[in-house]
Amino acid sequence: MPRLRQVPKSDVHDAGRPVYEMLFGERDPVVEPGTATGTPGDWWTVFAVVPDAFDHAVSGFGFYRSKDRKLDPKLRELGQTRAGFARGSQFVFSQHCKASRGVGLTEEQIGAIPHWSVADCFTPLERAVLGYTDCLVLDGGRTPDGVFDALRAGLSDEEILELTYVVELYDMHATMCRALRLEFDDVDERIVEVPAPEASGGDFMAGVGRED
Repeated sequence: MPRLRQVPKSDVHDAGRPVYEMLFGERDPVVEPGTATGTPGDWWTVFAVVPDAFDHAVSGFGFYRSKDRKLDPKLRELGQTRAGFARGSQFVFSQHCKASRGVGLTEEQIGAIPHWSVADCFTPLERAVLGYTDCLVLDGGRTPDGVFDALRAGLSDEEILELTYVVELYDMHATMCRALRLEFDDVDERIVEVPAPEASGGDFMAGVGRED
């Protein structure tokens, strides 16, 4: 379950009501969760706790889908999908694998996004986008000149700014999904101590380095 409360259909703010209806039809998503893409849908019901945050996020989706964008949708989806994988968000990664198909990325390319650095199915520009995405998400924006020069060789300033904004937007969404346990990121912490067998005494390191 999400870590924050969810807003039922009866209580959603006016601007959020059409979004609820588009995604959930006549159902109350808190009582009957589920979307057409197989997600629980609780990203929407939790974000609706703060109506202007909900509206701001929805406008962000409109931004990257706008006909005014100069960036190739394929490059955008490479960045978004890689951001989800790099940040460790099952939800963002899974959703944008689907969106990647919709803009024409091949199954080979989608399957190679996790290991893009050793894949040969990407163009030099696509590799530059993936490398830049890793700089943004994994290195906190620290970007070597070589990566940026490769990006600039194929993209205008406007396209680079659009890419940077969208990748960072999805880095944020991926992080929030994990923190709030939304959608497919409602998972228990995997990195925990694994108990030793009782017969071992449970203190493996106690004898390490002893000479007697």
